Amino acid sequence: MNPRSNPALEHLRPYPFERLRSLLGALPAPAGLPPINLSIGEPRHPTPPLLLEAYARALPTIATYPATRGSDELRSAIAQWLTRRYRLAPLDPHSQVLPVIGSREALFAIAQALIDPHEGALVLVPNPGYQIYEGAALLAGAQLRYLPTTEANGWRMPWEAIRAHDWARVRLVYACSPGNPTGAVMDLAQWQELFALADRHDFVIAADECYSEIYFNEDQPPLGALEAARALGRTQYERLVCFSSLSKRSNAPGLRSGLVAGDARILAKFLAYRTYHGCAMSPAVQAASIAAWNDEAHVVENRREYARKFASTQPRILPVLPAPMPQAAFYLWARAPGADTGYARSLFAEQNVLVLPGSYLGRLVDGHNPGAGYVRIALVASAEEVGEATGRILAHAARGQHFSESPTELP
Repeated sequence: MNPRSNPALEHLRPYPFERLRSLLGALPAPAGLPPINLSIGEPRHPTPPLLLEAYARALPTIATYPATRGSDELRSAIAQWLTRRYRLAPLDPHSQVLPVIGSREALFAIAQALIDPHEGALVLVPNPGYQIYEGAALLAGAQLRYLPTTEANGWRMPWEAIRAHDWARVRLVYACSPGNPTGAVMDLAQWQELFALADRHDFVIAADECYSEIYFNEDQPPLGALEAARALGRTQYERLVCFSSLSKRSNAPGLRSGLVAGDARILAKFLAYRTYHGCAMSPAVQAASIAAWNDEAHVVENRREYARKFASTQPRILPVLPAPMPQAAFYLWARAPGADTGYARSLFAEQNVLVLPGSYLGRLVDGHNPGAGYVRIALVASAEEVGEATGRILAHAARGQHFSESPTELP
């Protein structure tokens, strides 16, 4: 007899990387070519020594229980970084900021804290997008609406696709800017439209900004949701909570350190949930996080390294894999020459380069998956590896094959 469980678990889909492993199966890699993995968005630049040193110095502090709300010093460091980065009036570190165990954990948990599973709630998510949004909604007992972000609509979430009578059921909207996988950044007019909808229909906006610090012009950082709210006179950040982390900004994905900031009323409820959830950040992680949020030099150098890789890669790939330069983030969202799954299999089998089929990031809605026909290429490896992978992609393209769907693809 199987133990009883939350029935929503049966609706969770395999994660994209599980599907990629299944797609490749026992396919042998070519001899003599070392693997280059550009499929997963895991930063691989060196973690700054200042984080490691702060973590090491603070190791004796793990002898005490940490507070769920984090230390005063950490909340102040986060509040001050947000104020500097987004040119805000000073945030209240006691009520408008919370440290979290990475943005992924918090993006999932916010749905559990805010959604009443008995009222038929709707959650709106971008399609394609980060799969955590989907799982968070399902396990909170909500229903999903997938909004296609496509080149034809400027990579924006088309709010007009939601029927008028459904808006009353919307409780949470996940907005990702800079977008994964497209790299698109929401402008002030788009935020204004979303804020107006939130006011009219009384829902919460969860703004995922984990790629906000990977951009290519030091004079034009991506607009943030808090920054947009402030510019529009929303000084209390009504109905808005923003999520970010040190994973991409500071090349510390294993640190599991992030932030949530915004509407103090929402954060009070979220803190109450987290106190029971057991999500207090280790004191040593807090110490490393303070060092990271207080330093910008390592972030600037990190951006320069990504900019160099994009400058040397994107123009070379463009003729064979149409991939416009993203506004931000470290992905190329490239149109594949045929089926994305077939292309990913062939590139691996011939060149030992892994890319992620775009259909694995999208969902089939009304007979169309807006991620199909694309591949996501993460330029996270070293410049040398990215350069080698680019050469292999070009060599593979020279064969001029057409790629059909693979029979091993999972539904």
